[in-house]
Amino acid sequence: MAFKPLHDRVLVRRVESDEKTKGGLIIPDSAKEKPAEGEVIACGDGARKDSGELIEMAVKAGDRVLFGKWSGTEVTVDGEELLIMKESDILGVIA
Repeated sequence: MAFKPLHDRVLVRRVESDEKTKGGLIIPDSAKEKPAEGEVIACGDGARKDSGELIEMAVKAGDRVLFGKWSGTEVTVDGEELLIMKESDILGVIA
């Protein structure tokens, strides 16, 4: 199934966090926090001004982004858990 977000929404795949600390301790799943970093899978066309003019998206598919801890809505697409969020929920692009 192909999925394309509408307007200023973005489809993001979370990037898995490390399972070990820098000191070598293994972090159990119950103690892990969900990562606030991900990869943009798909983007909508952008928001519209009141005049109808299109505001282009600042992110594109393939960008690595940081987002707020409680941002987005979890969805399952083709058996994979992804997030849909507004572009304004994205804090920045990782270069």
